[in-house]
Amino acid sequence: MRILIVQTSYLGDTILSTPVIAAVRQLYPQAKLWMMTTPAATGLVARDPLLEGVIAFDKRQQAAGLIGLVRMGRYLRGMQFDRVYALQRSYRTALTLLASGIPHRTGFQNAKLSFIYHAKGIRTPSDHDVLRNLSLLMGEAPVSEFDTRLRLFPPPIEELGPAAKGILKQDKPLVLLVPGSAWATKMWYWKHYRTVAGHFIDQGYTVALLGGPADRVVNQQVAQNLQIIDLAGETSVADAMAIVQNARLMICNDSMALHMASAFRIPCVAVFCATCPSFGFGPWQNPRAVVVEKQGLACKPCARHGGHTCPTGTRACMESLLPEEILAAANKVLTLS
Repeated sequence: MRILIVQTSYLGDTILSTPVIAAVRQLYPQAKLWMMTTPAATGLVARDPLLEGVIAFDKRQQAAGLIGLVRMGRYLRGMQFDRVYALQRSYRTALTLLASGIPHRTGFQNAKLSFIYHAKGIRTPSDHDVLRNLSLLMGEAPVSEFDTRLRLFPPPIEELGPAAKGILKQDKPLVLLVPGSAWATKMWYWKHYRTVAGHFIDQGYTVALLGGPADRVVNQQVAQNLQIIDLAGETSVADAMAIVQNARLMICNDSMALHMASAFRIPCVAVFCATCPSFGFGPWQNPRAVVVEKQGLACKPCARHGGHTCPTGTRACMESLLPEEILAAANKVLTLS
């Protein structure tokens, strides 16, 4: 039997989907499992020993538009999958899987074009997203029977890029700061990150900034004239996993970095600005993680995924949370190590 798992959302969503891999393996121990995800996310799951292979679904390039959708559907048809589990709930995913001809398709009840799926899981909004993902399998076994741990497998050091190798050769303990986000209202004020960075430099830590190419501007603002290693755009997702796994502490926004820290259970301070952990994306099974957020704001949360501008113009959730509060939380999680 050949089984496909589909998750083509953000990187953080892919990390929170990894327990589904082990759950499907538990249900079908002899099956060959494949995962389809975005090109960027392939590095997160490529080394999972339970997967036979990973398919990159480039929904903005080769698989864009109706022609690209049909092309990917035909490609999947040629791989002769017997079952598919669709974590992604979009029209594109549903139509691609319809074109694939996979004989048994499982999706969520609230997915777009849900009639395309033969079996449907029900997501409970109040649950953490890990549990919501596993509810896709509720028709085959209760979620309580599955291993809910996040699954990430970094490459060995000899396969890392030069920037990752260099940071891991540092003698001093490593503090990672991740000030960027795809959503502006999820980003804690860069000047506050800069204050926190200076504190840890003074304490004798190596301080590094993680991020993708889009994070270069904010990282440069934080790093200017400080002894900081800025890795924005210098590491792959696989490199980032190895770096995070070896970090002494991470301070980040509500972002993919938080979920990577949860996977490796490293000390983590997660700053929630416009969003709230109650949306289901807080730390998962990480006893050394703490959330810090500004309480009592009438405008918070302003959007489920954040936004590109503050709707009130006050930026209160991003700027009024002071560095002293984050440093106090960092001291707390470091004592739990």
